[in-house]
This record gives sequence, structure tokens and C-alpha cells, in this order.
Amino acid sequence: MSIHQNLLGGPAPTHLPDEPGRAAIAAGTPAVEVAAAHPTSSLAWAVLSDEAFTAGRTVEAYAYARTGYHRGLDALRRAGWKGHGPVPWEHEPNRGFLRALYALARAAEAIGEKDEYERCTTFLRDSSETAADVLGGV
Repeated sequence: MSIHQNLLGGPAPTHLPDEPGRAAIAAGTPAVEVAAAHPTSSLAWAVLSDEAFTAGRTVEAYAYARTGYHRGLDALRRAGWKGHGPVPWEHEPNRGFLRALYALARAAEAIGEKDEYERCTTFLRDSSETAADVLGGV
């Protein structure tokens, strides 16, 4: 028996491939440049959302986060995700999606989109308890 076998019968964790632009973001390339060069990068959109939110541009932050979230859902589906199951924070390429999901929840709350906030916070915690704790305890 493998020690990595899922004994609970749920789906296996989804591990996204390394996303385009992650190295550029880490090297300090502005997120706007990374998003333009790699529009499928959830991380670039999440960073843009963070920047807009910090500057008080909550509607813009919401739009960036929603883009990153949808790009992440596309990547998850391509990786075999079936709409539920763990998306571990510990796997660094997953962090762009998880950050975009958190950013969407945060911006939704800021603009009074209560249902969206609740849906996103539940989705984040269901996907990765660690991400929820690291990103803001949602």
C-alpha cells in the first residue's frame, strides 16, 4: 500500500503545471507586463488585483481577481480537476489560482457582494486550508 493513497475516497490533489510568468513576477517584472505577455497567468492577475486593492481601486481589483480566477479554473480543468478536491498551497504553481480566489473574495466583500464573498471563501478553504490561513484567515 502506498503511503500517498487517499484513504477517504475523495479526489486526488490537483497540481497545476508551472504557470507562465511566475518566474518573471518573482524577478520583479511588473505584473501588468507579465499579464500582457502571459494572459493565462493567474498569478499576474492576482498581483494586479492586490495592487489595485491596496490603492483603493476595489472595482478594478475585483475585475483583475475575477480574470485570474477564471484563468485558474481553466488551468485546473486542463489538469484534470473535476470541480472539487484539494488544490494544495504547498504546490507553488497552485498559488496563482489560490491568490486570485482570495483576491476575488476580498474584493467581493469590499463592494458588498456578500454571496460571492461567501462562495469564494468557502471555495478557498475547501481547496486549501493552508492557503486560507496564509492569505488572510478567511
